[in-house]
Amino acid sequence: MTGFVVFCCALLGLAVGSFLNVVIARVPRRESIVTPPSHCPECHTPISPRDNIPVVSWLVLRGRCRACQAPIPVRYPLVEIGCAIAWGVIGYRFADSWALPAYLVLTAGLLALSVIDLEHRILPNRILGPLAVAGVVLLGAAALASGDLDAFVRALLGALAAFGALGALHLISPRGMGLGDVKLAFVLGLFLGWLGWGEVALGLFLGFLLGSVIGVGLIATGLRTRKDHVPFGPFLAAGTLIAVIWGPTLLAWYSP
Repeated sequence: MTGFVVFCCALLGLAVGSFLNVVIARVPRRESIVTPPSHCPECHTPISPRDNIPVVSWLVLRGRCRACQAPIPVRYPLVEIGCAIAWGVIGYRFADSWALPAYLVLTAGLLALSVIDLEHRILPNRILGPLAVAGVVLLGAAALASGDLDAFVRALLGALAAFGALGALHLISPRGMGLGDVKLAFVLGLFLGWLGWGEVALGLFLGFLLGSVIGVGLIATGLRTRKDHVPFGPFLAAGTLIAVIWGPTLLAWYSP
C-alpha cells in the first residue's frame, strides 16, 4: 500500500508541478492563475494539450515554443520533476496518516514560494494566505479524523511561536529578516508543530543554518557581497522539509 501511495503521489506531483509553473509565472505579475489558459509569453499562442505534458513536452520541443521558437526556461521541467520527487517522498513519509493531504499542499506551496523568492525576492501574500488557511483546515480535518486534537492545538501554538520568534527578529533587524519571512514562519510553525516541538526548533534551526552556510559560501566565492540580499525563504522552506521528512531520525540521533 505504501508503494501505491508513493506512486500516486509522485504521478500527481508531475501534474501539480505543471500548475505550479503557472503560479510561479503569474502570481508575481498579479495575473490570474485561472484565465487565460496556458500560452507562450512571447507570441501568446495557446499551448495545446500535446505541448502541456509535464517534462515530456519540454523534451520533445527541445525547450522551445512550437509556434515562435522562443526558449522555454529549464525551470519548467525542473519544477515538475522536483514536485514529483518531493510528493513521492512525502507520500512515503505520511502514507498511513490523515495528515498526508496537508503536507502535500505544504510541499507544493513551499516549492512555488521558493522559486518566486529566488527570482523576484518576494513571498507573495496570494500564496502565503491560502497556504495558511489550507494548513489550518486540512490539519484540523486530520485531527478530527485521527482523534488527535492535541496535535492540532500544538500546531496552532507552533505557528504562533515561530511567527513570534521571527517577528521579533524583524523588529530588531528589518533588513535582515523580511516581513514575508515572518509570515512564512507562521505556516512553517503550523506544520512543524503538528509533528512536535522538537520539529519546530529543528526546522527553524536548519533554515538558519542553511542560510548562514550558503550565504557565507556565496560571499567567499565572490558571487555575492555583504551588501547583496540573499532570499531567506528558500532556506526556511528547505529546513522545514528536512525536519518534516527526517525530523524524528535527526532528533533521535541528537538526543542523548
